Amino acid sequence: MKSQLFRKSALAGAAAAAAALAWAPASDARVTRIIVDATATLTGQDIPYQTLTGRAFGELDPSDPRNALITDIAIAPKNANGKVEYIATFFIVKPLDMAQASGLMWHDVPNRGGRITITADLRNLHDVGLSSAWQGDNAGVSATSPATRVPANASTLSPVPPSINEWVKVPVLSGVTGKIVGRIINRSGPGAAPLNVMGNPIPYSPLDSTNNAGATLTVHTHETITGVVTEVLPAIPNSDWKFCGGGTFAAPAPVTTLPVNVCLKDGFDPAKLYQLVYTVKDPYVLGAGTAAFRDVQSFFRYEVKDDFGTANPLAGKIRWAIIRGVSQSGNFTRHFIHLGMNQDEARRIVHDGAWPLIAGRRVANNSRWGQPDGVLELYQMGSEGPQWWHEWPDLVRDLPTRGILDRCERTHTCPKIVETFGGAEVFALKMTMSWVGTSADHDIPVPKNVRRYYLPSSTHGGGNGETTEAPVAAGAVSCPGNNWGKGTLRANPVPSTGLVNRMRVALRDWVMNSTPPPPSQWPTLKPIKANDGRDGDRDDDDGDDDGDRKGGDRDDHKKGKKPKWQPLLVEPTMKAMGFPKGIPGISESIFLPDNFVFPVLDYNWGPQYDHSEASGVPTNAPPPIRHVIKTLVPRVDADGNELGGVPTVQRDAPLGTYLGWNITAGPGDPSHGIPADVGYDGRPFHAGQVCNYVGGMVPFFKTKAQRLAAGDPRLSLEERYGTHDGYVKAVTAAANNAFNKGYLLAADRDALIAQAVASDVCNQPTDGGKCKP
Repeated sequence: MKSQLFRKSALAGAAAAAAALAWAPASDARVTRIIVDATATLTGQDIPYQTLTGRAFGELDPSDPRNALITDIAIAPKNANGKVEYIATFFIVKPLDMAQASGLMWHDVPNRGGRITITADLRNLHDVGLSSAWQGDNAGVSATSPATRVPANASTLSPVPPSINEWVKVPVLSGVTGKIVGRIINRSGPGAAPLNVMGNPIPYSPLDSTNNAGATLTVHTHETITGVVTEVLPAIPNSDWKFCGGGTFAAPAPVTTLPVNVCLKDGFDPAKLYQLVYTVKDPYVLGAGTAAFRDVQSFFRYEVKDDFGTANPLAGKIRWAIIRGVSQSGNFTRHFIHLGMNQDEARRIVHDGAWPLIAGRRVANNSRWGQPDGVLELYQMGSEGPQWWHEWPDLVRDLPTRGILDRCERTHTCPKIVETFGGAEVFALKMTMSWVGTSADHDIPVPKNVRRYYLPSSTHGGGNGETTEAPVAAGAVSCPGNNWGKGTLRANPVPSTGLVNRMRVALRDWVMNSTPPPPSQWPTLKPIKANDGRDGDRDDDDGDDDGDRKGGDRDDHKKGKKPKWQPLLVEPTMKAMGFPKGIPGISESIFLPDNFVFPVLDYNWGPQYDHSEASGVPTNAPPPIRHVIKTLVPRVDADGNELGGVPTVQRDAPLGTYLGWNITAGPGDPSHGIPADVGYDGRPFHAGQVCNYVGGMVPFFKTKAQRLAAGDPRLSLEERYGTHDGYVKAVTAAANNAFNKGYLLAADRDALIAQAVASDVCNQPTDGGKCKP
């Protein structure tokens, strides 16, 4: 209630936009009309399938408690019935004959507008796929990369050639203004630089693009991962820069559309960061897009036809539904559940299952001036409020005791949840706060309806799975985010495919048949025996964190030593992690707090922002940092590979050190590369710090002589495996272990073994089967 009270008082006098289009008669708030714009056949499965591309027209009752928590819905433009309207795209993948359908629908969350088609394995199970829009910020790069841009013909009631992306048209508060922060990183030369967030335009236009009065452009020469800024004072005079649509300061193009660019008189220095605080106008009611995602699913699951008699093509054939999102979309999945949106306006459950993949936070989609594309770089939202499932105190930030599941538990509409993620989500996407809270001193209990699976030492989304003793050379990795730079280490090949394939089957069986998934596996604060941490050794199957500490104590018993009890989740220092010194390419300086793990930063967004709900109106730009939240990371073994999580072949039969992080390249690094499209000249602002949410790898030397000459503390391939056959035996044992414990399908196990047999590991033409050239 707190957020609603301050919104009513602070926003009561805000201007409302002109009335929206009225396309339906008076009715309860819901999807009122569907239009199928195109149908097509789909091949690649065992029965005929078709796709339906279309739009859903809907309306929301702002007084309904399920909608009242949407920021600005009370002052949004309304139709004659007092409802708030939206238009959202959908894409259905279905059996041509719905009598053959399995009854299960996968409701996929688009990532930055990307349309999703369910894979052939699910079509062969006769499942239905639904991809529908949620992100209403109306931002796109170009006609061929439209992202979430809403087309000009969005509102027509006639079928039209459909757009290639998923978009939702939400209300706009015309005439409302506020201040935001934009940042320009690693740009060089005299040309214009765009105001972007994660490669897409910042979705708000300046109050007056011909006049920069009141805006402030400052220069930063350094920023730490913990948010300490070195700023050049005074700010750049407003006479020395302009808003522009392109061109240069001397010859700027007018601003006609997004992205808005900045033209600087003396050009941009790629060794500096430029931060702009400026007034913007016309915010979107972003939360209406979240409600549209709910309502579209509810319509196709429950309704027979729309208000105008158009039949629901799935009517009566959907018994179960699963919401599934990857990365940004996984963050939305967590956000959706937190808002209680898994109950529709008729008090029915919307999704029976939920699967947020590689997602460690919640997306910023229910605040004024929200930027859902953000990836938690400095001054971006996403970690506000409870990030954990179970109700838990937030003592550091002095916020109420809350949990993501609070609302759905009260309405008995919580889904069965599987969450999967890996190393990059810990080191750059702030995952571990959801395990241990802001105090970072206790494992937060995992509810019975949640299973958690950690893929140790993995990059964001998993690697290419390559099995070779000579992986792709260093410097091929680009750090994601806002023009971040290049990584110095090789790409991390640890694949997520095996775990994802297994969990897709597990979640489907759990939802449809109540078959329990495999036991949860992730690093915790609870001590276990030293050397037991390769897969956490939690052999219980109830999904909580009370692991029974079973498992081999391998090396300690062999040496006659008494095993030590150690946690698998530790502070992010070289010593606490047990990270070995001397691994080539990894300087000890990377482990300094200024450079290493991205912590959660507790921002003060101002008095009109509800920091527990992550809603309302932020007024501080940039926001002061009140706390740097303590972040924990997995402990590692003598090779630098993470302990804890599900068993993997790379974990138990490694070819190198696999990292959930990389190191951003700096001046003189030969691995830079120069992406011509962004004007990047090889001197990234973040040089020497952790690369933004991408992993790395440092391969083992082949022979003992080579690694001793280099001072590498890690055993060579020769010392580990001896021969190619020895490596294959190690992979076979590791693959069978993962399969036997329930974390790998038989087909993926067999493929990993076959890949090892065919690999070049100790199997080069001159090797003679031994690990020596």
